[in-house]
Amino acid sequence: MADLTLVSHHLCPYVQRAAIALTEKGTGFDRSYIDLAQKPDWFTEISPLGKVPLLLVKQGEDRHVIFESAVILEYLDDTVAPKLHPADPLERARHRSWIEFGSSILGAISRFYNARDRDALAAGAKELRSMFVRVENELTDGPWFAGDTFSLVDAVYAPIFRYFDVFDVIEDFGVLKDLRRIDAWRVNLSQRPSVLDAVQPGYEVRLRRFLQERGSAISDMILVEQGS
Repeated sequence: MADLTLVSHHLCPYVQRAAIALTEKGTGFDRSYIDLAQKPDWFTEISPLGKVPLLLVKQGEDRHVIFESAVILEYLDDTVAPKLHPADPLERARHRSWIEFGSSILGAISRFYNARDRDALAAGAKELRSMFVRVENELTDGPWFAGDTFSLVDAVYAPIFRYFDVFDVIEDFGVLKDLRRIDAWRVNLSQRPSVLDAVQPGYEVRLRRFLQERGSAISDMILVEQGS
């Protein structure tokens, strides 16, 4: 087996999905954390897009760099057992589609926490709500996306729900309200060892600090909450 290093950032949800997949497969890997605000030279030299995650794959004397989380997940599923994608081609394509939808949700989350005023924040919450309703309608009674089998879709959505552990403390934005299957899935994912291990201690503190520094409507709400 190749030596694997996951180049990471403490808050990146795309890093988390790769870390979850690696842990689920039971393969050893190292993690190297970087500051995206001050990217080291070695990182910019090997990262074509300047983003994390990167998966460094060392085979013998050769080192290969894989970038983009979706590609990393596919590589891992091709090379490391157990498979986390379904064997059936049609079902596998469906899973890949919902992984892409998960990435779209992350884009909507970014728009949400960067919203400059309350009206834009409410619009962002409405957008997210409509997306999660679609996911709710796709779910069965679980415990995972595909029923009894943990899959790469679960690895992708676990970091999404982690945002709401912080959002829900700031205010009830109503994004996930009364979505019964989503709620059960979220709870099950939050207790999965691979999900718990995907972030370092202090994640929620880091995320709150990140949100506070956005200069956004949520930033103002955090400052008010702290009495600043």
